[in-house]
Amino acid sequence: MSPDGQPAAAAAIFVGHFTMPRGTTFTTHWHTFHQLAWSAKGLLRLRSEQGAWLLPPSLALWIPAGLPHTTEAAGDTVMRSPYVDPASCPHIDWTEPTVVSVGPLLQALIDHLVRTDLAPEARSRAEAVLLDVLHPVPVTSVSVTEPRDPRARTVARALAADPADGRPLSAWGAEVGASGRTLARLFVTETGLAFGQWREQLRMQAAMPFLAEGLPLESVARRVGYASASSFVAAFRRIVGLTPRQYFPVRD
Repeated sequence: MSPDGQPAAAAAIFVGHFTMPRGTTFTTHWHTFHQLAWSAKGLLRLRSEQGAWLLPPSLALWIPAGLPHTTEAAGDTVMRSPYVDPASCPHIDWTEPTVVSVGPLLQALIDHLVRTDLAPEARSRAEAVLLDVLHPVPVTSVSVTEPRDPRARTVARALAADPADGRPLSAWGAEVGASGRTLARLFVTETGLAFGQWREQLRMQAAMPFLAEGLPLESVARRVGYASASSFVAAFRRIVGLTPRQYFPVRD
């Protein structure tokens, strides 16, 4: 990698390899190359103006060149990110962050391209195959905006601390000094979501680390406010686009 943190010019793809203890954060930055943000181990949290993603090793995020983003290790993480010269992949026209699946072949190719002793011809062949096996998956980013108004913000922070709290806004209103109708209006105007939608997004976000730990679905459902595993799975699939087990496959 060059001194400015960009891939070496001789390769179309360079794989950056970083060990990131939990909480390690790369504040807002961007690259002149496309990035495929992937963790071989642990969880990556990525944010941009387009959304927020929590990615296990089964998923990676294609980040177009020039797009500002932040990267955080949500657990002890080994990050292996291919950086791709835009000139090498004119057929990939993704202008927004795009989630891709990481199966055994793509993982093996990334691991292979970490090597610095590959002959130019061997590297070029592996790079071409890697670009051919990038397959987007229909995953919706899950993120919540905290309201600015102190009354609505109090509700939001209490629910972030206990996503299973199912009290309606009318009950919260008595606690924070606002009517339920006022709180409902504040959530819409300050987060862009109706309160029920906002709470569902929050619950999905809260569920991700539990799912990554491999907790049983019944346990995760109860922790984030669902009466059963089936109702949680249905909500997760409707909001995220995959089932929990598709998003976090059980690994041997």
